[in-house]
Amino acid sequence: MAIPPTHAPAERPLTSEFDLLRVPGVGRFLKWRHSRTVLQIPLLLISIIMILQGLFGPTLAPKNLATVLSWVHFRGALVLVLLCAGNFFCLACPFMLVRNAARRFFKPWMNWPRVLRNKWASIGLFVGILFLYELFGLWNSPWWTAWLIVGYFVAALVIDGVFKHATFCKFVCPIGQFNFVASTVSPLEVKVRDRDVCVHCHTKDCIRGRRNRPTRPDFVVLQRGCELALFQELKVGNMDCTFCLDCVHACPHDNVGILGGVPAAELMTDPMRSGIGLFSRRTDIAALAMVFCFGALVNAFGMVSPANVVEKWLGAVLHVQAQAPVLGAIFVFFLIVEPVVLLGLAAWLTKSLHGSSRAMLPLVVRYSYALAPLGFGMWLAHYGFHFFSGFYTFIPVAQNAVASLGWPILGTPAWRLTGIPARFIQPMELGFLLLGVAGSLLVAFRLAEEDSPGKVMRAFVPWASVSLIIWLASVWLMYQPMEMRAMLMGG
Repeated sequence: MAIPPTHAPAERPLTSEFDLLRVPGVGRFLKWRHSRTVLQIPLLLISIIMILQGLFGPTLAPKNLATVLSWVHFRGALVLVLLCAGNFFCLACPFMLVRNAARRFFKPWMNWPRVLRNKWASIGLFVGILFLYELFGLWNSPWWTAWLIVGYFVAALVIDGVFKHATFCKFVCPIGQFNFVASTVSPLEVKVRDRDVCVHCHTKDCIRGRRNRPTRPDFVVLQRGCELALFQELKVGNMDCTFCLDCVHACPHDNVGILGGVPAAELMTDPMRSGIGLFSRRTDIAALAMVFCFGALVNAFGMVSPANVVEKWLGAVLHVQAQAPVLGAIFVFFLIVEPVVLLGLAAWLTKSLHGSSRAMLPLVVRYSYALAPLGFGMWLAHYGFHFFSGFYTFIPVAQNAVASLGWPILGTPAWRLTGIPARFIQPMELGFLLLGVAGSLLVAFRLAEEDSPGKVMRAFVPWASVSLIIWLASVWLMYQPMEMRAMLMGG
């Protein structure tokens, strides 16, 4: 890896930006080298409990911790943390705790194939999980949910047991890719406090790791650097950043923080990004942003009443009774036909109205990142609905789980505990959707300003129209009768 030239050290000026690592208590904890392990252990224990409950507990999904915690609480907490802070769930990922323990005994020896160093495989897995979620009704199957969790642990162990660095996180993990896109609109980012300090740094420990003999070949790594190849001096934004804080612990100058910033600002520009390159040349990341947005639509559509009508109609048209081909047709429409038509038409209008010199595909790639805030707003509205409407459901389920072991120490299961009434949740959903579409319109406008200083509106209107069409569709979905999956409503 090429290292920039170094110079004499310079004194670091104070920064006025908010820095979570300088907040008393919280900052000291996160800078502690064992903080990640402390956060991972509870989630690992919860994961083990969920697996055991899923395999051996009640078969009724609303009474099983595997389904209730996975499909009601985890997803809702995930998007809310991403909204308020950033990718802290990857920081506390239990899969990495097991993987790191295994690496003490089995050292990876291979590099991930160059042809796979992109997001295409993880996009396929992301779509696959969305498809299987509907096909097998994962929200209604504790057994399949448990095996999905087991599969995640096995995949992380096998892939990172063979391949060096954080291959599973960067190129494979579907949850990680979801988090990467969502965190582009988060208010916090792991980044350097003062770039001048990096310019004058001789060792570049944030990427190399801290070593006992920096200039000798017989060194021992005392603290690893960034495994995702994000060189802090040139890092821009949250894409591919797992908030592991290895760079924080490795930096000898205490120059890496968790700084505040304008949400979605990284989507409005196109600088060269360490470990990523130019967004405008990353067709795979653009496709990930599209799947992130349109996948939110298809996932929500599967829960509303009109979906049953559409599935019956498609079954009759296709002359099939099996669910898989019907679902396949719905996914093809939402994830291929709809994006191609909407984004292709917007690109064509941009060329026609503005006379852009960019070809159609580069235009689509360029403006596809504007869909990320809207997609995140849709996921917030959807997962927030389940989270808040079933906020208390883990209490009776946990009571029942403990009682089934012959230890009724938590009392009789209070099955009537559910969550916040729907009349309070719907305004919140609408707020999330409004926040998302506002962010997408702002990103599209900034991109149009950068591309077309004299013809901003001509470049902006086609992409703004796409965002508004998707937003109207999501609002319509929100007001449809929705299934209360993995929940007992006062029963």
